[in-house]
Amino acid sequence: MRYRTRLTAPAAALLGTAAATTLAPSAHAASGGTSRTAGVKDAAAPGPETLGDPVYPSLGNDGYRVDAYHLDLAYDATTKLVEGEATLRIRTTQDLSRLSLDALGLDIRSVRVGGRAATYEQVDEKLRITPSRALPAQTRTTICVEYGADPRRALTHTAWVPTVDGFAVCPQPNSAHTVFPCNDHPVDKADFTFRITVPSSLRGVASGILVRTETLDGDRTAYSYRSRSPIATELVQITVGDYVVKDRQGPNGLPLRDVVPVARAEALEPALALTPGLVAWLEQRLGAYPFETYGLLPCNSDDPAAFDFTGLETQTLTLYKPNYLLQAERFIGSHMMHELVHSYFGNSVSPGTWADLWLNEGHADFYGLLYRYERGWTDSLGLTTMEARMKNTYARGDQWRRTSGPVAAPNEANLFDSQRYLGGVLVLYALRQFVGEATFSTIERTFLDRYRNASATTENYISVASEIAGQDLSGFLRDWLYGTTTPRMPGHPDWTVTPVTTSLIAPQNRTAGHHDNSATL
Repeated sequence: MRYRTRLTAPAAALLGTAAATTLAPSAHAASGGTSRTAGVKDAAAPGPETLGDPVYPSLGNDGYRVDAYHLDLAYDATTKLVEGEATLRIRTTQDLSRLSLDALGLDIRSVRVGGRAATYEQVDEKLRITPSRALPAQTRTTICVEYGADPRRALTHTAWVPTVDGFAVCPQPNSAHTVFPCNDHPVDKADFTFRITVPSSLRGVASGILVRTETLDGDRTAYSYRSRSPIATELVQITVGDYVVKDRQGPNGLPLRDVVPVARAEALEPALALTPGLVAWLEQRLGAYPFETYGLLPCNSDDPAAFDFTGLETQTLTLYKPNYLLQAERFIGSHMMHELVHSYFGNSVSPGTWADLWLNEGHADFYGLLYRYERGWTDSLGLTTMEARMKNTYARGDQWRRTSGPVAAPNEANLFDSQRYLGGVLVLYALRQFVGEATFSTIERTFLDRYRNASATTENYISVASEIAGQDLSGFLRDWLYGTTTPRMPGHPDWTVTPVTTSLIAPQNRTAGHHDNSATL
């Protein structure tokens, strides 16, 4: 039996602020699509079905921005299916006869705009919606989509991670819309509330803070969460399983919560207990932790094919393979730092486009490696200092630029390879060498403060660096970020780059889109 969930207070609040709209023309489904007709007449123009991302050009939608999402999901442990209702509060940026959401693998039941039935069609990875009347620019309204989802459905790409007792999600970079219809691009961050209904023997958890627990008929429980900060769709976490939530206190009163499989809680405790020290170390370098809570989610699955990465930085919860965390601190501490750094670079400040991924991964590896070397732990190459690792990376520079492109110019096939990670670290190391450690630290904090809870591009980082350094660094940084050859390393005139040959191994390339190319592993 599938349970249809009811609208709860957070969603009702969203609807209460919406501008009501009335009915418009039916859409014709393209070949292979699905359509429903609500009838009426055309007006204005359809919104663009892209945000023009250079890596994922079909991702996202224009003509509006999302202010808030409320996701009301119910999991049936017998069928292992999910019933969902997504309520989006939007504001239009142009006159719209039609708008679209990203959606893939979702069984759409109905769509309402401003509380009224709307025409919709599913074509490729878009849910096209025609409201009952064209929406004028600068209108605020709501879109409510009822749908079903099968976390085990085979798709070209998916965020669902099925487990023996439920699921987790790993939306990065372009798969949040397999879990809920959305404007699936990090430039359109929004507030989120969640309500997750599960059998009472299981636990539902999401990004943010638990604000309500309801006991329902049929031996079910509903858990409601709210995030105090906006979230990019690729950073949403929703998980269901036989979990225990372990609370502890971090530095400066920060609440920490880990979501742990009940059967593994004791074995995982040594790894979970490392988090307060990691947060304290990073706060000294980047400032106060930017969100209301942090913790780890060791997903309840030992299936090596469950997901193709070790850790993933969903907002306020880092998703991990549980067995990885059973290792000694010297084997996991550096990568735990990498994932924590993403709370700052990647989550608090999201990439303006996916070509700006080096800002996320370069910074995460930079501080993760610093943490490792401060403790005298050898890296995967047997090296124990940042200087030694950067000299090794520098030698590979021209080859990586040939096989993987410049650091800030990826494509979909090589987005998550080593050039975005260690190549990004090399750029940051060169900048620190050029401006000095004190100025570099000020650049980092200023960038984080200026773009907190927003998105930022490579050009934004270059602008902040130039401002803080008191000199134009655009030429210097663009050579490092976009050049086809590796510039001279400041302070190390003796460092040399190995000539490009076809026999050298290219940086690792993960076609699935997730990252295990971090130097902190």
